[in-house]
Amino acid sequence: MRDIGKSFPGVRALDGVTLDLYAGEVLALVGENGAGKSTLMKILAGAYQADQGLIEIDGRRVQIDNPRAAERLGVGMIYQEFNLVPALDAIENITLGEEPQRGIFLDKKRAAEMASSALAELGITLPVSVEVFRLSVAQQQMVEIAKALLKKARIIVMDEPTAALTGREIERLFAVIAKLKAAGNGIIYISHRLEELPRVADRITVLRDGRVIETRPLRDFPPDEMVRAMVGRKLEFHFPDLPAIAVDAPVELSVSHLVRAPLVNDVSFEVKAGEILGIAGLVGAGRSEIARAIAGADIPQSGTIRVGNRPVRIGSPSDGIEAGIAFITEDRKSQGLVLGMPVRENITLAHLEDFVNREHLVDRRKETAAAAKFITELKIRTPSPEQLVRNLSGGNQQKVVLAKWLVGAAKVFLFDEPTRGIDVGSKAEIYGLMVELAKRGAAIVMISSDLPEVLGMSHCILVVRDGRIVANLPRSEATPDRIITIAAGAAA
Repeated sequence: MRDIGKSFPGVRALDGVTLDLYAGEVLALVGENGAGKSTLMKILAGAYQADQGLIEIDGRRVQIDNPRAAERLGVGMIYQEFNLVPALDAIENITLGEEPQRGIFLDKKRAAEMASSALAELGITLPVSVEVFRLSVAQQQMVEIAKALLKKARIIVMDEPTAALTGREIERLFAVIAKLKAAGNGIIYISHRLEELPRVADRITVLRDGRVIETRPLRDFPPDEMVRAMVGRKLEFHFPDLPAIAVDAPVELSVSHLVRAPLVNDVSFEVKAGEILGIAGLVGAGRSEIARAIAGADIPQSGTIRVGNRPVRIGSPSDGIEAGIAFITEDRKSQGLVLGMPVRENITLAHLEDFVNREHLVDRRKETAAAAKFITELKIRTPSPEQLVRNLSGGNQQKVVLAKWLVGAAKVFLFDEPTRGIDVGSKAEIYGLMVELAKRGAAIVMISSDLPEVLGMSHCILVVRDGRIVANLPRSEATPDRIITIAAGAAA
């Protein structure tokens, strides 16, 4: 890719970016949210067209006007949000667009053979006749990779491929990447988890503000220099100091015998004002389901929830909002934001009644003032409050979700995977915000698959398995090995 440029209204997303990828290598593409990584890859995949520059494959200049053209040229894009059809099975998804026919009919036997062959090439097996929405995230990812291989992809882009995977699943993915690399494929690997790059990457390209800052072999790029190149300043790898919990701090959230089948089974815990409670466990253990039941996204079947000193009845998300519960969901794009609405409307959406005037119309001036306040306070990078939220980077979208809940008077904050898919700079800002909320007396529950995050940001850690709390560990007694052992059921 040579001298690639791309602009959106009010934003210069890419400014003369040049990037090379060789056969049989993994090139890690890193940078803060908003650096231009996804935009650059969407141009390669044909989802966007560049305003300037050119693309060459095998030394030949090519025109990529749409995703189909990219596929024909051997480019496969595996997005962080998978492009699968949930109601179709793995066979149908893998062969989608390449369906074999017998006359005018689909050749189902041949389709099954093609899908199984693509999966066998990766050295994996999965239930190919099951609808993909029933598969695990890791299995869905393998379906995406098999789909790219079936289309003869030689250039494979992986965008945050480990974001939702467990340790064992990550190891399996790395083994698949090694096979792809040995077969001569070129892989562009986008990740904010810098600690995993030594396992997979040969070279590193750093983007910042739409420009290439530096490209180096991995062995010549120490992590501290990589971070400095990404953020333009030195950024220490440490978590902020947690505030001390006052001895007489009141219990702000109390959950007793909460049940929501099938993955919330007799859950009880308390969180004091000023406390950050971490929840750890394997994928599918019921961590997110606990938060959803408390917030009213799923209606509890039984149990008691108290906010402050009063019991609250949670039968819907609006009940949770009225009770002072803020829920920062795991999937910000589909559950936390309305992508086709501007930043302003997303920020005020959960508390719209506060912005209605006497004529029962939304007061746009008051709404804009509130949005501008949080854009400034949270350092949301947007040209204006009227920018569509879909045009923001992942980190800035997450800040809009946080602003939405800060508009209200929430006392309980449920953070589900608060830093998934965002860069180190934005992570530090979100950690700082969580600490500030705790200092103000909020009760915080944080669910995370990132064990260093759980250990670094929690006063106390609950371990969940099969929808039950199986351990309650003070921070001083919690270690990664102990948490994983308990979560896997190898110890009580």
